[in-house]
Amino acid sequence: MDTTENDLSHLFQQLGLGHKPQEINDFISQNKLAKHTLLIDAPCWNSSQCAFLKEALMEDAQWSEVIDQLDVMMRE
Repeated sequence: MDTTENDLSHLFQQLGLGHKPQEINDFISQNKLAKHTLLIDAPCWNSSQCAFLKEALMEDAQWSEVIDQLDVMMRE
């Protein structure tokens, strides 16, 4: 059983990105999404990050809610 916490910090770790609060805030502020751009289509992801996000969303995996939260944050 996977006991990894499902929060933004751990999601960013999964994606191989800086996961400290300031690093997350900087990433979000530097990678805002256009109104009609899907999160998985954002140019900020490499191919493995994109694949992880797609798979997690398609399977409604444990990361789905946090990925949805990130999507909202990148649009604000």
